[in-house]
Amino acid sequence: MATENRINFWRRNAKVPGSVQPVYGAQHPPLDPRLRRAYHKDTKPNFNNLKTKKASSFHEFARSTNDAWDIDDEEEDDFLGTPAPTLSLHPTSTHNQCTQQQLQNLADDTDTGMMHPPTKGQHLQDVQEEDGDCEHLNGKFVKSSSEADLNMSSVRSSLQKQQSLPVRPIIPLVARISDQNASGAPPMTVREKSRLDKFKQLLASPNTDLEELRKHSWSGIPREVRPITWRLLSGYLPANKERRELVLKRKREEYFGFIEQYYHSRTDEHYKDTYRQIHIDIPRTNPLIPLFQQPAVQEVFERILFIWAIRHPASGYVQGINDLVTPFFVVFLSEFVTEDMENFEVAALPLETQRNIEADSFWCMSKLLDGIQDNYTFAQPGIQNKVKALEELVSRIDEDVHNHFKKYEVEYLQFAFRWMNNLLMRELPLRCTIRLWDTYQAEAEGFSHFHLYVCAAFLIEWRKEILSMVDFQGLLMLLQNLPTIHWGNEEVGLLLAEAYRLKYMFADAPSHYKR
Repeated sequence: MATENRINFWRRNAKVPGSVQPVYGAQHPPLDPRLRRAYHKDTKPNFNNLKTKKASSFHEFARSTNDAWDIDDEEEDDFLGTPAPTLSLHPTSTHNQCTQQQLQNLADDTDTGMMHPPTKGQHLQDVQEEDGDCEHLNGKFVKSSSEADLNMSSVRSSLQKQQSLPVRPIIPLVARISDQNASGAPPMTVREKSRLDKFKQLLASPNTDLEELRKHSWSGIPREVRPITWRLLSGYLPANKERRELVLKRKREEYFGFIEQYYHSRTDEHYKDTYRQIHIDIPRTNPLIPLFQQPAVQEVFERILFIWAIRHPASGYVQGINDLVTPFFVVFLSEFVTEDMENFEVAALPLETQRNIEADSFWCMSKLLDGIQDNYTFAQPGIQNKVKALEELVSRIDEDVHNHFKKYEVEYLQFAFRWMNNLLMRELPLRCTIRLWDTYQAEAEGFSHFHLYVCAAFLIEWRKEILSMVDFQGLLMLLQNLPTIHWGNEEVGLLLAEAYRLKYMFADAPSHYKR
C-alpha cells in the first residue's frame, strides 16, 4: 500500500520561532527536520514507524509542517541570551554570522539567443532530459540520503554520473554576455555588442520606450545595463530620463527616513518577534555564498526586511521574503563590482554607495511584492490558489506524472508551496534566478501569472526521474532536492521557452490561473 510508504516529513512541535507562516524546507537544498537531526547525530531514522495522516485543510497541513525552519536549541539560546545588536549605518558594524563557508560554483546570466518571446506557433526546442549536468546532485542531498540509509538507487546512480563528468568552469555570479562561453571565443561577439548598443540607445532616449525595452529584455539583459533596466521595468524609475536622478534622490532619502523613524522599534514588544525571526533567517539566506555572510550585508537585509514588514501589517514578515531581496542586491552591487563578487567586501565601498544599493533594493523588492502580496497574507491564499492551479495545469499537460503523484499520495502542496513562496529561488542557483527575473520583469504579470507556467515546465523537466521513483519517500526527496547546481543560461532559456509554449497551448486556462 502506498500509504504505508508515506513519511511524516515534518514533526509536530509547538516551539516555532516567530509567528509566521511556514516555508517547507530549509536553505537550498532543503532537508526534512528528521533527516537533518539524524544527519547531525549520526543516527538512522526509523521510517517504518512514521505515519502520515492526510491533512484535511491547508491550516492542518501548515500546522503539521510548522517546524520546517525550526532552529537548534543552541541557536535559540544564543539569540535569547544576547541583547539585540544596535545596527548602525556605518559599514564596519557587525553581528552574528553563519558558520557555513563553502562557495558553490556560480555561473552565467546572459541571453538565450532570442531577441523577443517566441511567437505563437513558432517551433520551440523541447526541454531536453539531462543526461549530464542536470542529473547531478549536490553534496548535501547525496550525503543526507546516505546517512539516512534511504533506498534510492537512482539517486546514487546520478552521483556516479556526476563524479565521472568533467568540471564546468567557474562563472561569475553576475556574468557578462560572454562569460559563460568557455570555448575561448572573443570577449564579445558582434551580435552581443549590437544587443548592448540597442539597450544603451533605448536607455539614453529622452523617454525610454518601455514596451520596446521589455521586448529586448525577455531573452536576457546584458550585465552592463541590467541595474538601470531593472529599475525601469519594476516601475521604480520613470521613463523620462530627466526625472530619474531627482526620483532616485527622493526615494533614497525617503527610505532612510523610514530607518530613522521605525528601526529603533525593533526591540519593542510589538515588533520583537518579527525582528527575531528576521535575525534568525538572514544567515540562512544563500549560506554557501560568502557575500551574504558578511555582517555589513546581513545588516542591510535586516533593515530592508524589518522596514518592509512594519509598513505592510496585512502580511508582515513571512519566511521566504528574505530570499527576494538577494537578486536585487546582487544586481545593484554589480554596478560597482566587476570581479569575484562572491567574495567582495561590501564594507569597502563608500558609505553613500552602500546606502544607495540598500535603498534601491528595498524599493524594487517592494514593487515586486506589491504584485504578489496575497502570497504572504494570513493563510497565504495566493499560494494556495497557485498550487491548485499548478495541479490542474499539470493534469492537462502530463497525465502520467499527475497520476503518478496520485498513486503514491504525493500532494502538490508538499513541494510546490515553496516554488510559489520563493519563486523557485530555492530550486535554482542565484545566477539562474537573476536571468529568470529578466524575463519575469519583461513579461506581463511575470511574477504572478507567468511563474505558474515556468513551474509547470520545471516539473515536467524532471519527468523521467519522477516516474522512476516508486515510493512516496523517494518522490518527495527528489522534488525537494532537484539537481540544478550546474544549470546556466542554456537550461534557463529552454525552461522559459517551454513555459511560453505552455502559456499559449493552454490559453483557455481557467481565470483562477491569474490569481
